[in-house]
Amino acid sequence: MRLDEYVDDLDRDESVELRKLAEEKSYAVTEFVDDARTRFDETLSDETLVGSTAPSVFVGRSSYPRVFAGLLSPVGDEDDAADYATTGEWYRHGYGIEDVFRRRTGLLNSTRRSNVDVYDVWDGFVGTQREVAIADRPVDIELGLDGRPGFDLDGTLEDIAAPRGPRISADSARVTENPSVPRAIEKTLSDDDWRAEGAMTYLYRRGFDVYQINNVLSVGALGQGEHRRLVPTRWSITAVDDTIGQYLRGTIRNASSIDRTLVWHADYMGNEYWVVATPGEWEFELIELKAPGSIWNPDPNGRLYMAADSEGYEGRRGYVEETSGAYYAARLGVLEALSERDRQAKVFVVRHATNEYWAPVGVWQIRESIRDAVEGEPVVAESFHGAVSELVPRLPVSMADLRRKSTMVAGIQSDLSAFGAGVGDP
Repeated sequence: MRLDEYVDDLDRDESVELRKLAEEKSYAVTEFVDDARTRFDETLSDETLVGSTAPSVFVGRSSYPRVFAGLLSPVGDEDDAADYATTGEWYRHGYGIEDVFRRRTGLLNSTRRSNVDVYDVWDGFVGTQREVAIADRPVDIELGLDGRPGFDLDGTLEDIAAPRGPRISADSARVTENPSVPRAIEKTLSDDDWRAEGAMTYLYRRGFDVYQINNVLSVGALGQGEHRRLVPTRWSITAVDDTIGQYLRGTIRNASSIDRTLVWHADYMGNEYWVVATPGEWEFELIELKAPGSIWNPDPNGRLYMAADSEGYEGRRGYVEETSGAYYAARLGVLEALSERDRQAKVFVVRHATNEYWAPVGVWQIRESIRDAVEGEPVVAESFHGAVSELVPRLPVSMADLRRKSTMVAGIQSDLSAFGAGVGDP
């Protein structure tokens, strides 16, 4: 199918009423929090929670290096605890924003303040948190709670990487079963001389997805002994995406280039993604277009917000300036596809966050959307210039706006021959 025919099939249904940020946020958050409060009131008869099952952990970043270490556990739905952990399964199940809110607000975050230096800590609350993080399935725990959980929604959207449930201080925590720990994770734990980057890559090569690696890194269970620390969850997610991305970039350094321009598309949770790969040595750019009324640009009467970050063949030397963790999540999905095909390319990704994206769910939805897109059958364009020209009418910006913001699009005019089409497999 030709690209122009493909995009013509993607016209939006104009009869669908777009949800407004303020209305949806007020309604949905209140509904889910009320449901969670009722469930906790029915389950927590005293200050001990016995028989809970923890599928995941959380480490806060406030007041670093004295942070809140947390155990995340559903209350009243222990049999389905695994479904409360953020993984790619949420995307494969087609969960929407409401589904994510329901699961996140249903997780009790039992916390203790801890110093991040926990190199040899395997007892107490942090020890329990570590056992939960390294296990290959949700772990049964017993919690001694200090009071009742709080259900306030204080804090700005900027402070919330994804919606979360109530938090409560925990006096104690212990595992009530023998966790099953994968042998590969046991190997990384036992080697105090192994740098964290190498340990993460080792686990990834042995089939562990970034979600489980992130948990293990977050609880300070990776890296050289004296450097093992709790890593705030928000930081560890990006650190894992970046580290695995750099490893994958290394696998394609000497690979042949793709020989034609390919385009993929994905649409999820009010986010629209376009991935354009064109012949040449590795290069990557992410453009984010955030519509007025979307979660990170909430004024419905404001202007479209544009952000961009990029890298060349040698990668980046510092953290991105504008697109934050979205950059590393999107880049990972692209690099996984190229590494699997043993090819390299110049890759241009556009993310359009429409005003249907009314609440933050985390960068996992970006990672999984890109992964899913590039696993599908691409559409072939005549050239990079031709692909961008076809896509611009689908975007809320002009070619001139895109050229001013995008390094790759600005380079179209410099040497069109560099973006010629070919024939052959990607």
